[in-house]
Amino acid sequence: MLALVSALLLAAPRPASPPPDVPARLLGAALAEGRALDRLEALTDTVGPRLVGSPGAAAAVAWALRTFEADGIRAWAEPVVVPVWVRGEERGEVVATPPARDQALHLTALGNSPGTPPGGVTAEVVEASSLEELAALGERVRGKIVLFQHHMGEGQGYGDVVRLRSRGPAAAARQGAVAALIRSLATASLRDPHTGQTSFGDGPAIPAAALSVEDAQLLHRLARRGPVRVRLVLGCGPGSPATAWSANVVAEVRGREKPDEVVVISGHLDSWDLGTGAVDDGAGVVMAMEALRLIARQPVAPRRTVRAVLYMNEENGTNGGVAYVRRHAAELGRHVAAVEADAGAGRPLGASVGAGPGGRELVQRWLAPLAAMGAAGVREGDGGVDIGPLLHARVPVLELWQEGSKYFQWHHSAADTFDKVVPAELLLSTGAYAVLAWQLAEQPETLPRPPAPREPPWWSTEPLPPPAGVPAPP
Repeated sequence: MLALVSALLLAAPRPASPPPDVPARLLGAALAEGRALDRLEALTDTVGPRLVGSPGAAAAVAWALRTFEADGIRAWAEPVVVPVWVRGEERGEVVATPPARDQALHLTALGNSPGTPPGGVTAEVVEASSLEELAALGERVRGKIVLFQHHMGEGQGYGDVVRLRSRGPAAAARQGAVAALIRSLATASLRDPHTGQTSFGDGPAIPAAALSVEDAQLLHRLARRGPVRVRLVLGCGPGSPATAWSANVVAEVRGREKPDEVVVISGHLDSWDLGTGAVDDGAGVVMAMEALRLIARQPVAPRRTVRAVLYMNEENGTNGGVAYVRRHAAELGRHVAAVEADAGAGRPLGASVGAGPGGRELVQRWLAPLAAMGAAGVREGDGGVDIGPLLHARVPVLELWQEGSKYFQWHHSAADTFDKVVPAELLLSTGAYAVLAWQLAEQPETLPRPPAPREPPWWSTEPLPPPAGVPAPP
């Protein structure tokens, strides 16, 4: 009898279309089950820091694959060549200039920085607050340590000053500087430096580090009294070998009517090594994973395929995003949207949208189920770092828009740990992410494609050479 009942249940036809209350179901399950919180705790506390090319990053790939498998979701790894950079020793101090005495500085190397000579670098500090101001200093930079000052914590946004970190040290090197320092890109600090990537391209490279906000202000005040000399010791540099094989983790729920049309939802697996990457971007990773799990549990699959992509190497390059576009180039015309969550664990406000005319209005309508919780806002955007290559392929891009007033207090610092996450806010954002993904995959209409960006890609279009003698993973 039991076998007969089981056979009848299996033979029963599935509904032809999903029930109209799927968005409410997704949101309710995200809040009631709370799995995103449990998964973020596991990722941050058991896998830990996930610097690209490190054992922690490899452990994160294995963890994600195991987790998808436990959910019953098909998942696989797609190989990515990534840079290997190691941090090593970090020390800095103000060299005594009477009446000032020696003082230790709290600093951390920037990603891709070379190390100093064994005895360190000692030189006078010269300040600049912009790349234009640096250029105007001309020969006065030669032989000096350039300190980039800014006022991010006093009203300027991250986007206004990030180029000082990414491009400033290279510009200082071309003018003959021996090292570069930057005031941490942070809205608050407890003498806690915030790292981040810098890039030298094919030009000269010099040691580069981020100072705590307090120590950058200290050097500024001392400079008003007269010349300031700093000693900098960094043991960082490329690993041996300088590249390694890693992977993006990809998983999907196939669509019922148009399985070849794809909605990408994503976060990035790698993190900086100072903290455990809870808000940047463990939160985005677990929201994407949980959104896919919740969608997979619905009685009917969405109209289109929903594909989660957990990118590798967002922080110290964009190799994961570029590798995905190269690998799936033939499919990009059937990618109807790509969403990224890389703005922390704050409560949801809506979505940022980069699409053709009328795209924002469509998203506004599709987010109506989130209006009661204040998460139906829509604004213009151009996607995150990892889905930037998809925007250049004219795929409509969206970001989960979240409240982020505290995000840059912890971003890229040792303070980016699980305890910074407010559980209810993470779960609300998880539900909102699931609803957004469902609507993009289920609605009969698709977003109009955006025009091709006028600016050239900001990432390297040349792939990194794979590690010598190490075959690519299958």
